[in-house]
Amino acid sequence: MDKITDKIAALPPGTNYFSLEFFPPKTQQGFANLQARLSRMAQALRPLFVNVTWGAGGSTSAKSLALAELTQRGLGLTTCLHLTCTNMSRRLVDDALEQAKGLGVRNILALRGDPPRSEEYRDETNPLCEEDDSNKDFIWAVDLVRYIRKQYGDYFCIGVAGYPEGHSDQSHPEHQSVEYDLASLVEKAGAGADFIMTQLFYDVEAYEKYERRLREHESGVFNTIQIIPGLMPVQSYQILRRTTKLSHANLPTEVLKRLEVVKGDDDAVKRVGVDILSEMVERMNCIKSPGPRGFHFYTLNLEKVVTQILERSSLIPPATPIVTSTNGNGSHEYAIAEEEADRYMVVEAGNKQQHRRKSSTKNAQPGNRVVVSRERVSSTSCASAFQAPEDEAGVPSDKNGNRANTLAISEGEGALGREATWDDFPNGRWGDVRSPAYGEIDGYGVSLHASIPEANRLWGQPATVEDISTIFRNHLEGKINAIPWSEDALQSETLTIKPQLLSLIEKGWWSVASQPAVDGKRSSDPVFGWGPKNGFVFQKPFVEIFLPSADWHRLRSQLEQDEQVTYFAGNAAGEFVSTDEQSVNPVTWGTFTGKEIVTPTIIEAVSFKSWLEEAFGIWGEWQRVYKPGSPSSKLLEKVRKDYWLVNIIHHGFLEEHALWERLIEA
Repeated sequence: MDKITDKIAALPPGTNYFSLEFFPPKTQQGFANLQARLSRMAQALRPLFVNVTWGAGGSTSAKSLALAELTQRGLGLTTCLHLTCTNMSRRLVDDALEQAKGLGVRNILALRGDPPRSEEYRDETNPLCEEDDSNKDFIWAVDLVRYIRKQYGDYFCIGVAGYPEGHSDQSHPEHQSVEYDLASLVEKAGAGADFIMTQLFYDVEAYEKYERRLREHESGVFNTIQIIPGLMPVQSYQILRRTTKLSHANLPTEVLKRLEVVKGDDDAVKRVGVDILSEMVERMNCIKSPGPRGFHFYTLNLEKVVTQILERSSLIPPATPIVTSTNGNGSHEYAIAEEEADRYMVVEAGNKQQHRRKSSTKNAQPGNRVVVSRERVSSTSCASAFQAPEDEAGVPSDKNGNRANTLAISEGEGALGREATWDDFPNGRWGDVRSPAYGEIDGYGVSLHASIPEANRLWGQPATVEDISTIFRNHLEGKINAIPWSEDALQSETLTIKPQLLSLIEKGWWSVASQPAVDGKRSSDPVFGWGPKNGFVFQKPFVEIFLPSADWHRLRSQLEQDEQVTYFAGNAAGEFVSTDEQSVNPVTWGTFTGKEIVTPTIIEAVSFKSWLEEAFGIWGEWQRVYKPGSPSSKLLEKVRKDYWLVNIIHHGFLEEHALWERLIEA
């Protein structure tokens, strides 16, 4: 029973269910760690199904299918594979469907993707480019729904997207409304869609109106169809603002106020976010539904917050049922039953175990220990943790893998919980590459995050290198709020080095990331502060710039004479150089009462190489805004092929101006 609709139909009346969404990690280390995380979440949470995302234009197709194979075959989780159908090879659509079928995946979320742009995306070197253009057959998601039904009949359960606040097509923002979308949603339902999964939202009132409008629609096609609301847990204030901006989702005033009070403290933001999402679930549970009520969670490949929401909302059954009995005195005794992985129960008297779960620190020794004789076991706890007495070696310890303990670990409890949720802080491209959440938060691949009209409004039609410099200068001076590599206006701390960055632009060096030196500012500082209020924060200065190859070769020789400098550099052709490829460089850290030192920003070769490919891919996306052969297209192609991207770190953070003086004088 691997079709989502069959699984929902089999649920008892009045029950709830939930699903989880994951995206393919950007690095091999992240993929390996996601496997462990998925295994743990599968055991602790037991979602009805999981979703695997698909990158724009098929950019993550191989990784998406590999992740679907892991979830469907490796972990036995009913899997729904996202599939977009525009701006990519026509054969890729067929290959994806065939591979999904071969893997046993029986659920597809059929999406359009970006608006079709055949002229820009067509590979003219391919003699079959016209025949292989997916945009010939697929312009809208309904075309993909019809195609899957025609080719595969009822083999696949097909889901489609719903938009409680209207679909935001950046090419035509004036059309964002539920009423405008209804005709196409009716068409998708009529073409064979089995369920509707919505975009993220935080306005429950808007969702209530949306579902009511669908249920009461005059066509009757939405009377009984499953409508699954999509919810994104709040991982950080910055991620929340970015995702709601990109998706055009409304943030109700009362929600925003609650988060703005704590926006500088990521722990507090997460706690408030758990409250907000739990309240949303509780409120939506009261909405009448023709079947079981489901909830879909966009996990961002993180587990702690979503696990807390699920348990707070009672969307997962109790980990350890309470069993009562009567003793000889006629009074009740309480016992706690723990469900074991091999499906039997261990019952302990309640007076022996006051807590609902065992501590996740129990039996938390290292996986490999030295076998020693009993008399040689060290008396110190640190040393004994790495030793096993010979009479205990090979003897199974108390079970630590039962569901209750796994749930505690997923929530971040105990030593094992801290190890499991080590990457719980916002990750992004400056985080640890070992994290499944490393990189872009949505996992959808390279994108300008701007429509063609918006790109033309922001950046015009550059014809010279100086025109590009003007774009970067305008962004620094606040005249435009985005460049192709960042859809956000500059933060206040970046403005403290604005004169230095403007001086680099005068040299034709364009900054896409930077930070000033910070030596022990209060974590509550309005410009530089972050984290809990009772700490101090530090930063090493760095800058990441695009510059001409001739300038780079000259600058490189100067940087290598400075022992305080580390650099990573590469170009679109795949060349890469660095002062030390093995170096790991935390450039932001904070010290807080009762906490380990937190290092949210790390620069190293693996993360730089991953970003390098994306950064030059964005040059290509920007080039596609303009007609092939136009002056702007030719200019951007020339820059992409000639320029280098260089990240330069100065480790002498006590010398506030050292990095900038070296670069400006170079």
